[in-house]
Amino acid sequence: MSKIDPQEQARILSEALPHMQRYDEEIVVVKYGGHAMGNESMARSFARDIVLLEQTAINPVVVHGGGPQIGDMLKRLGIKSEFAAGLRVTDAATMEIVEMVLAGSINKQIVGFINGAGGRAIGLSGKDGNMVTARKTSRSVIDPDSNIEREVDLGFVGEPERVDATVLNQILGRELIPVLAPVATSANGDTYNINADTFAGAIAGSLKAKRLLLLTDVPGVLDKSKELIKELSVDDARRLIADGTITAGMIPKVETCIYALEQGVEGVVIMDGKVEHAVLLELFTDHGAGTLMHR
Repeated sequence: MSKIDPQEQARILSEALPHMQRYDEEIVVVKYGGHAMGNESMARSFARDIVLLEQTAINPVVVHGGGPQIGDMLKRLGIKSEFAAGLRVTDAATMEIVEMVLAGSINKQIVGFINGAGGRAIGLSGKDGNMVTARKTSRSVIDPDSNIEREVDLGFVGEPERVDATVLNQILGRELIPVLAPVATSANGDTYNINADTFAGAIAGSLKAKRLLLLTDVPGVLDKSKELIKELSVDDARRLIADGTITAGMIPKVETCIYALEQGVEGVVIMDGKVEHAVLLELFTDHGAGTLMHR
């Protein structure tokens, strides 16, 4: 790390004070995923930033993905992945691997990094304490040849049906940092893999979080000139989806933001997780990071 003049360091800390006060004792849900997870240096930097949030009386909740890591493990085991409607088709054998990677290796690695940075993290999944009850995801695609819409069976891919925040409410405010894997059980006991953005939105909505931060691989929502849109209302977002400005994979992210806001989250930020200290830039500076969506 480069040396900073002590006076400059003190000034930076002082200027962060009003931002810290704004989030004092508030809940901030951070969805962590993408390529930053595969870089150990960036993962350790992210862990330090999360510990810093907790040390400044913020209550962080980390929700993580793991698509690339799941893909790597399936490849190592010789299990071929199929995709439909933009989602991985997850049969029973694949679901075992998905749960092993998400709730096992990835979850415990993040917990280890946070604890190594001086925090006290607890690794959980949506199964724990019946935190999240899932239902099977239904998707349809249009056949390009016949132009006929048909249902696609994605297997054990689910979406949140109900969130019970009892376990999280017992943890938050006790100097503990929950780290959540997006795996949940259905009402009949089946295990489902849930998109991490969707899972984070449901958790943030249930907790009425001050902020939901979606760390992605892009700077945020872009306009038609590929320039960053710094701020959006829900109505703005719906208009940009309708006119084709927001397209492809950004649509479900924005829809997750809208859902979280409608559930009581104060603000949602889509931001680039590859930028070092992106979480601190968003919460503790006037500059901010990414696109802020609000009601």
